[in-house]
Amino acid sequence: MAAGALIPRFQLSKLLNQDQGGRRITLLGTIDSSPALLTAERAAFPTDAEELRAFHASLANINNLGANDIYSWYLASTWPSGAAPPDLKLNLIYPCTEQHIKKYSSQAVRMVTETPEIYAEHVRPLMQRKREEGRLNWVWNIIDGKTEQEDVLLRDHGRKGVDDEGFLMLPDLNWDRKTISSLHLLGIVERRDIWSLRDLKKKHVGWLKHMREQLLHATAKLYPGIEKDMLKLYMHWMCHLAVDIYDTH
Repeated sequence: MAAGALIPRFQLSKLLNQDQGGRRITLLGTIDSSPALLTAERAAFPTDAEELRAFHASLANINNLGANDIYSWYLASTWPSGAAPPDLKLNLIYPCTEQHIKKYSSQAVRMVTETPEIYAEHVRPLMQRKREEGRLNWVWNIIDGKTEQEDVLLRDHGRKGVDDEGFLMLPDLNWDRKTISSLHLLGIVERRDIWSLRDLKKKHVGWLKHMREQLLHATAKLYPGIEKDMLKLYMHWMCHLAVDIYDTH
């Protein structure tokens, strides 16, 4: 039998796995009563200029998930049928700046070992400029209750009797909010004087442990099937202390 004739004869038994952030699935089934595994992975986007110009016009069923400052995010479908589930997650920055264009352009990436001198002379001033330019307005909007309040999953005031330990948790804008295997949440501290890991001191250890435990507990409670040891937490580096929460399974 020709290879091209096999796929249409595949009969699905069950879904075995979904990974790569939901972009790849492995199916168990049969072909002519013999067991078969079928793995499907989304192909790369076209880069032809004509196709790119028509890309946005081809989208259907665009559903806005939220907006904050100059950032908006959506689910959309490339299928014309209204019943088709969304197969694209869109992020829009409007109006964007020259800094955004540089950030998202193709570029070489280098590994740098940051010394205290490099931090003081280059990194700290960069963080200062970003704050002065309003690059953290979206963070302040969430903390101040101006935007995304309907998305806040957890708001914790910290340990009893200790000031300045509040933090909150909400979905990261890069998550489609439905594919659990690509779960991505964001924890944001409310205090504004801790810009990075270098501002953390020994006195903050108890607070960090409390925050970690509450983030893990809330995530496992909110998403059935997720357990604490399936989650990976790590700190953002620059501008404002935040915690990324990922599902590792």
